[in-house]
Amino acid sequence: MAPEPRVVVFDYGFGNVRSCENSLIRAGADAVISSDIGSAREADGLVVPGVGAFAACMAGLRSAGGDQVVADRIAMGRPVLGICVGMQIMFANGVEHGVDTAGLAMWPGTVERLSAPVLPHMGWNTVEVPSGSQLFSGATDDRFYFVHSYAVLNWSGSEIAQRTTAQHGENFVAAVEDGPLWATQFHPEKSGASGARLLSNWIAEISK
Repeated sequence: MAPEPRVVVFDYGFGNVRSCENSLIRAGADAVISSDIGSAREADGLVVPGVGAFAACMAGLRSAGGDQVVADRIAMGRPVLGICVGMQIMFANGVEHGVDTAGLAMWPGTVERLSAPVLPHMGWNTVEVPSGSQLFSGATDDRFYFVHSYAVLNWSGSEIAQRTTAQHGENFVAAVEDGPLWATQFHPEKSGASGARLLSNWIAEISK
């Protein structure tokens, strides 16, 4: 039997690190919470969670050295999974309350406030999954748990990347699969059996 892949949930002060760790362990990973740069760089998979404001998450990630770790891993083709604001900061910039903050720029695009009658977008929602998605294999018709008021509305990245969308007031990017970098706007660790399936799919991918 192959060993469980080593996954680091990067702890930079902004994220549901404990629930992520527990969900990954249940899904079949040897998961740990760590802020150690070396461990984060060398793990089989790295999870970048995030809650709260884009600017605060970016400041926390840079302070912890996580920005360089993510860049190094992507350059080496090593898997990274961003969750919620951990997905948002993969984009070029985020605009909140009139403040424009630079992101990691793994993808072009701007995170901005949704135009919807009720915010935050909180609760279960369906998604539109592209054909051939590995992340959503076996879960294309499922619902996932969202908690956010900001999102990427217009994708301008690689056409090779697979983009899953959802709608709350308007269409937004709900997930991306792009080489070693995958990300979800929703919380798989809070999405019950459906989220567990996605995490299992990611773990299977990084185990190849």
